[in-house]
Amino acid sequence: PAVAPPRKRARTAARRPSGRERHDEKITVYVSAEELMDLEHARLVLRGEHGLAVDRGRIVREAVAVVLADLETRGD
Repeated sequence: PAVAPPRKRARTAARRPSGRERHDEKITVYVSAEELMDLEHARLVLRGEHGLAVDRGRIVREAVAVVLADLETRGD
């Protein structure tokens, strides 16, 4: 049987992270100890220097949104 090509998703005007809301979907992401320390450092800098209380999941969702927006802009 022939394999259908992957379908392209419709492009959105501006990809936005989901932000502070209940999330029903979950993934597990494995990171190195150094990456975890960097993530925690970013969280503390955001809180200490910018007054933003965010959790690591929010930082990861923001990063995913940036990468997906870049993929949509620069190519598939």
